[in-house]
Amino acid sequence: MRRLISVVAIILGWASTGWTAQPSALTTLRAIHLLSNEEAGHALPVTFEATVTYFRPYEKTMFVQDGDVAIYVQATTQAKLVPGDRIRVKGTTHESFRPYVLSNNIVFLHHGSLPEPLPASYDDLIHARRDCMLVKVRAVVRAADLALSADQTYASLQMMTPGGSVDAAIDQNDPNILNGLLDAEVEVTGAVSGRFDGKMQETGIVLHVPTPDYVRVIRRASASPWTYPLTHMDEVLAGYNVRNLSQRIRVQGVITYYQPGSALVLQNGKRSLWIMTQTRSNLQIGDVADATGFPDVHDGFLTLTHGEVLDSRMQAPVLPHLASWHELSQGRNVFDLVSIEGQVVREVREAAQDEYVLVSDGQLFTAIYRHPPPARPLPVPPMKQIAVGSKVRVSGVCILEDSNPFDAQVPFNVLMRSFADIAVVAQPPWLSVESLTRIVSILLAVMVATGAWGWTLKEKVQRQSAALASRIEAEAMLERQNALLEQRRSRILEDINGPRPLTEIIAQIAELVSLHLDGAPCWCALSDGTEPGKCPTDSRDLRIVRKDIPSHCGPALGTLFAGLDPRTRPLGRESEALALGTRLASLAIETRRLYSDLLHRSEFDLLTDIHNRFSLDQHLEALIAEAREQAGIFGLIYVDLDEFKQVNDIYGHHVGDHYLQNVSSRMKRQLRNGDLLARVGGDEFAVLVRIVGSQADVEEVALRLEHCFDDSFTVDGCVLHGSASVGLALYPEDGVTKDSLLSAADAAMYMAKHTKRALRTLRREHPRSAVIPSSN
Repeated sequence: MRRLISVVAIILGWASTGWTAQPSALTTLRAIHLLSNEEAGHALPVTFEATVTYFRPYEKTMFVQDGDVAIYVQATTQAKLVPGDRIRVKGTTHESFRPYVLSNNIVFLHHGSLPEPLPASYDDLIHARRDCMLVKVRAVVRAADLALSADQTYASLQMMTPGGSVDAAIDQNDPNILNGLLDAEVEVTGAVSGRFDGKMQETGIVLHVPTPDYVRVIRRASASPWTYPLTHMDEVLAGYNVRNLSQRIRVQGVITYYQPGSALVLQNGKRSLWIMTQTRSNLQIGDVADATGFPDVHDGFLTLTHGEVLDSRMQAPVLPHLASWHELSQGRNVFDLVSIEGQVVREVREAAQDEYVLVSDGQLFTAIYRHPPPARPLPVPPMKQIAVGSKVRVSGVCILEDSNPFDAQVPFNVLMRSFADIAVVAQPPWLSVESLTRIVSILLAVMVATGAWGWTLKEKVQRQSAALASRIEAEAMLERQNALLEQRRSRILEDINGPRPLTEIIAQIAELVSLHLDGAPCWCALSDGTEPGKCPTDSRDLRIVRKDIPSHCGPALGTLFAGLDPRTRPLGRESEALALGTRLASLAIETRRLYSDLLHRSEFDLLTDIHNRFSLDQHLEALIAEAREQAGIFGLIYVDLDEFKQVNDIYGHHVGDHYLQNVSSRMKRQLRNGDLLARVGGDEFAVLVRIVGSQADVEEVALRLEHCFDDSFTVDGCVLHGSASVGLALYPEDGVTKDSLLSAADAAMYMAKHTKRALRTLRREHPRSAVIPSSN
């Protein structure tokens, strides 16, 4: 009996221990927020009330907030919840970047007001100080597009804040809401969260915005981007301007991968980092090393750029993690040293790398060995030959094609360090594709031998048929070649009158001559020193023929060459091909020279060789657009020569023309780099002063222009004492359009001229007055 009582007591003790071990539910967001990820991973029960700040049902994405604490809830519910709804949530905690709640038991209580959104800087967001909270962020919109998530369309904004880039996801599929947002300064209110890679490492910031009403435009762009002047594709980098304030950081780990001059990977426990570096130092795989550089995100993956590495020379090798295809496709092993088994499907040697295509668990992936850089003295080792069908074990660094951790499966590859990272586990079975191919080859050989007698009987007929077919084919080929030559000639004629560079057109002409001469290398030596075409590096073993490119007036424009087989004899078609080429080259060169001369005449004054009125108008309009966009200022100065008519009347137009040339030359010497001098009339000039800080800078240039007439001019033996009246206008103070600026400067110039004339009249009437200054 006592023994039975003892057993019952022990059982009751165990039961009471189990009952007391059951944790009680957490009832506040703050209690959940204070959990560590390890604690949250025990699926602790929660029951709490909070306010919905964002809910996207098809993704089960919900953010809730209570006071100054907010969390993410993976919510499964049929309730039509909107921001401001007060709800009761029952569920369990789980670990992630921060603890979150998984719930399928959500009860609507009532609708209330949203928490007051907190202003947040980029520093607050990237350090997760406002994680999951309702915030408002000021930024400039860089891109505005529609995007897809779970087959649902939403509006996506890519924005730039003073600290870095932030994305906004707006639950709206109407493209019209994006109109006018490019380059606009906006204030966006939404629930903030991070973007993550497969290891749940933060790679960016995203604001979850319920409706477009949460986006407030503070200042729209000064102009539509579709009205900007076109930029040549080879000049787009001129608009690149980035001020990067990222801080240099230092990390430590074991070197698991190294490609000199390109990249290396450091691994520390479960964390790995891809480091971009140009170092070519002798780093050893398995050494503990420090790396310093600047944090960045490339294609959604955390990286360290501009890396420098310090090898400790202490070995601490990392053992590869043996994984399956499904495990690696989850993205949680990105940049980790892994090992996986598979069957060889194909092996390929490329110029820069060797690839083994493998199949594992019915899925394909590639094991890659990248060749050492050319700067290394070691030659590239021959590719390790592995029979197709062999089962191998591959070790290396896992790289992914997509950083989204929420995709079900992500394609991946394995970067090997050397051929030692691929080892044969089992040889291919005898009944394989390769063995079957050999058997079929033998059977085909037998069949061919058996049918050889029939082939010998028909050989004569086939030979005659082949000769006839060859003749027909040769005629057809000749027709095709003539058609191709005519097509290329027509294209060259079109390009001569188009925007294509002259050197490319001459190269096309050389290629056309080469086609005439059965592929012989042809090139041109032009008078400007260029040599378009395919000039052989060593022409000593060729028979060189040449023909000058004629000019309608003056010396030859260049020479056309062809390098022929020395064993061939000169043929008439060589002269015909060279004549065709020189005629086309002459037409191309002289047409382009005529176009260049006409273009120069349209933009420059023929007498003074400075810009004309047309060129001034173009530069002025472009400068106004640039100043309007950048809120800049610039000056426009009008200069009118005093009494110029008397120079022509007294000394003649020949002296007047030389006088204008000397004046233009002297005024150009008064200008700064970047300023533009133009002749806008017979004796009128204008100056664009581009870079100014204030009106005083423009006045200084105007004063130099006026004083450059203090010294006399000696023109064809005549000494001329000239002067000029100067007027100036300042953008935007005196005008914001071309016409208003020209009118303002012209009016100021005529006022100066009128004042100068009045002073001269007053001086003649009162010659003894001491208060009238000299005009010269």
